[in-house]
Amino acid sequence: MSDKATRPTLRSRLLGERPGAYAVAKHVRISPTKVRRVVDLVRGLDVQDALDTLKFAPQGASTPVYKCLASAIANAESSEGLRADELYVAAAFVDEGMTLRRIRPRAKGRADRIMKRASHITVVVEPRLGD
Repeated sequence: MSDKATRPTLRSRLLGERPGAYAVAKHVRISPTKVRRVVDLVRGLDVQDALDTLKFAPQGASTPVYKCLASAIANAESSEGLRADELYVAAAFVDEGMTLRRIRPRAKGRADRIMKRASHITVVVEPRLGD
């Protein structure tokens, strides 16, 4: 029931008319709070510094964030014709994905709910202007 004319595209919402590219990793099976700790490390950095930071970060969530950032860089190079050494992480955020609900049996016939959370990671890269 949505009308394409009234609903903006994801690219226009993230970048508007500015040059740049983005990548989205959906249904990453890591809790959003854990991924946000890693994303906060790289927001605003040059892409090479961000990749180096993620490569040596001890958190498990650094691997999917690294892949998403590398994909955004590749998208910028191939579709927009931008150079990787001019890019920086303009925006990076994590949304909540689908939660898998599982049941764990407990004593006296009771049951506890286990929430297995997932994340959607979005990384936006843009060229640095005015250096």
